[in-house]
Amino acid sequence: MAGKFEIYKSEKNDELYFRLKAANGQVVLASQGYKEKAGAKNGVESVIKNSADVANYEKKESSNGKFYFNLKSTNQQVIGASQMYTSADGRDKGIEAVKNAADGAEVADLTV
Repeated sequence: MAGKFEIYKSEKNDELYFRLKAANGQVVLASQGYKEKAGAKNGVESVIKNSADVANYEKKESSNGKFYFNLKSTNQQVIGASQMYTSADGRDKGIEAVKNAADGAEVADLTV
């Protein structure tokens, strides 16, 4: 089920970010900061392009025992990162949520 991308500006550092929300409204992927809106839009397009391929997901475990993943482009740059999960199974379900949410997701520009 399609989700929703939101492009927004941080009040802390004046940079632009995007987040991908699942159909239930939960954030399943968050981006790095971008100086220009075009960069954030390109990031959204990269998520759409790369999210379907499981090989583009880097599964990680943090030093405190939590699990997360990064979505990478084909050139191995990180496009977005997940939240922290308490289990590897939760992380894997998060990957599926990104795959489902990105397919056909609308894009909302919250900066206008």
